[in-house]
Amino acid sequence: MAEDPDGTPHRDQMIQRYLDDIEKVIGSHPTILSSTLQKRIGPDGKTIYVTGNIMFSDLSVLEIAIFAAEMRNKIAVDKYRFQYMDKKGRMVFRYDNAPHHREAPTFPHHKHLPNRVSPSTQPSLADILNEISAAILNK
Repeated sequence: MAEDPDGTPHRDQMIQRYLDDIEKVIGSHPTILSSTLQKRIGPDGKTIYVTGNIMFSDLSVLEIAIFAAEMRNKIAVDKYRFQYMDKKGRMVFRYDNAPHHREAPTFPHHKHLPNRVSPSTQPSLADILNEISAAILNK
């Protein structure tokens, strides 16, 4: 992999590595039937917007939206939403960092459940997929 003079990967390679990591995480979960992701790299090559759906073996669906940017030689997630729905389209949970629950001690990060909002740290896609896979395998 080509590097900048300071030893860090080139920007376009950082974005590509981030996208490769997403694909690798999705491919490592046996409960996933299919995924449809759209990936848009910003014109400056420093931002990425990933949206799409992941369908699981029980026909539940995870909708994802991630906006990330290169900051100080790493990829930082600026905005995210992971909404998990059962096969009938009912929300099971949603993690996001929309700034609308200022009362959450982890503001702006929080988790929506059917009847409440809970504090949450920023989850990774791997964290979310592990949570969903555990729920499916324990049914």
